[in-house]
Amino acid sequence: MAPEERSEIVQKLESSRRELNAAVESITDAAGSVKPGADRWSVLECLEHIALVEERFLKRLQEAERKGAPHSDRRREDELAAMVTNRSQPAQAPEPARPAGRFTNVADALKAFNEVRTRTIRFAEDHAAELYSIAGEHPRFGPRNGVELLLIIAGHAQRHAEQIREVRAAVGNS
Repeated sequence: MAPEERSEIVQKLESSRRELNAAVESITDAAGSVKPGADRWSVLECLEHIALVEERFLKRLQEAERKGAPHSDRRREDELAAMVTNRSQPAQAPEPARPAGRFTNVADALKAFNEVRTRTIRFAEDHAAELYSIAGEHPRFGPRNGVELLLIIAGHAQRHAEQIREVRAAVGNS
């Protein structure tokens, strides 16, 4: 992995962290707990889901095989990043990734996300040289290399930052 590619994946992870933090900025705990509909998540539930999923995927990356990964393909990476963030195609979280009331306030949920994101960024930095050799499987996107899995992680936070903005618009910003 070239030095510019190493910093690019870290920049994407940092950028999606900033985007998520901005989406949640100044929301009260009361507003963060409001669901815009019976079948829609609150901001607090979105944050719980994001932190939970990132924790799970970071663990998969840490334990992944270092052989048999799909080859590097910039076009495939760009297409993947666009698919992950595209909210026009609804996705249902599997049961283990659904919110279960783990957090009672926005600050704690956001802290959990930021802590796991810091570890994800550290992993990306520490393993930059081998990211394209990491082989992993995503339940929706199939076999992926480490860079692609990190792109999914970054895009997942972006996707839900957009969802949070939609929820805030539906229930009010305070």
